[in-house]
Amino acid sequence: MSDPLEVKRCTGCERDLPVASFATDRNRRDGLQVRCRGCVAEYSAAHYRRRREALGKTVREQADIPAGHKQCRTCGEVKPHSEWHRNSSASDGLSTRCKACRAVKGREDHLKRNYGLTEAERDEMVASQMGLCVICLKAPAVHVDHCHETGRVRGVLCFNCNSAIGKLGDDPDAVRRAAAYLEGTSWKPTLVAPGVYQLPS
Repeated sequence: MSDPLEVKRCTGCERDLPVASFATDRNRRDGLQVRCRGCVAEYSAAHYRRRREALGKTVREQADIPAGHKQCRTCGEVKPHSEWHRNSSASDGLSTRCKACRAVKGREDHLKRNYGLTEAERDEMVASQMGLCVICLKAPAVHVDHCHETGRVRGVLCFNCNSAIGKLGDDPDAVRRAAAYLEGTSWKPTLVAPGVYQLPS
């Protein structure tokens, strides 16, 4: 691993810069690109502009971005570097999307991967429940609930109700016994044979 105090000469601007100014490149002996992040970013922007112009497409003008800031490709907002995740292989060392946009994309991917739902479909379910958990009818519906055996989505619950049915093993009989217990009629099994119990009718 390179010592951050070491310097390297950029073949673009021909300056001696700290190795942190260079993105990684596994194909190079020192593991770093030959041009600094600034030169790579400048070259990439110029190449993008030439390619768009050659295709007869309009080139979006870059916003006047102050030092220590970057424009998000997704939301278009200019934000400080603290609002970005690191990416050592990127020309500027930062992700192409800001943290907020990455979080939105992560939620979208989670819904699609685990439940086969889009955010619009999830929101439609919540609206059909009037925004409330379908079990307690009090707390906001925020957690998609599904059958772990079939994968079928059942509804959108609050955290407590989703956790409760999960801890009861998603077992309808256990939930019924819990309801009976709360109503004061605890389950009292009758022994009908060695090791065999019968539920009360």
